[in-house]
Amino acid sequence: MNQIWLFLLVGIGGFAGSLCRYGATLLMTRASMATPFGTLASNITGCLIIGIITEIATLGEWLSPTTRLLLATGFCGGFTTLSSLIHELAQMLRDGQWLYALLYLNGTIVGAALAFLLGTACVRAAARLA
Repeated sequence: MNQIWLFLLVGIGGFAGSLCRYGATLLMTRASMATPFGTLASNITGCLIIGIITEIATLGEWLSPTTRLLLATGFCGGFTTLSSLIHELAQMLRDGQWLYALLYLNGTIVGAALAFLLGTACVRAAARLA
């Protein structure tokens, strides 16, 4: 497969991931939550998805390298939002919301790590049942 097509796959996945992240942010904002739960939800869900992709990839040829590139690098790269996380943390700190910033940062890191592990565990369990 030529390199231009691989770049396009990452771009298509990133486009879809970015749209989904923006949608999650809008949904959470409508719920009038002060904490940026849209970013938190995107980061945790993205880690769950990439955990699933990673574990499926270790099981053999269930996902082609190009599909992994589309989903993991493209979609999850566009869906998860480290730059948004840092921006929102900085805003909380500027506003003197140190406790919320600490809870948000820890919730994101711990939640994302647990989501990744959950994704891999789900695939292992499903593979045992198959």
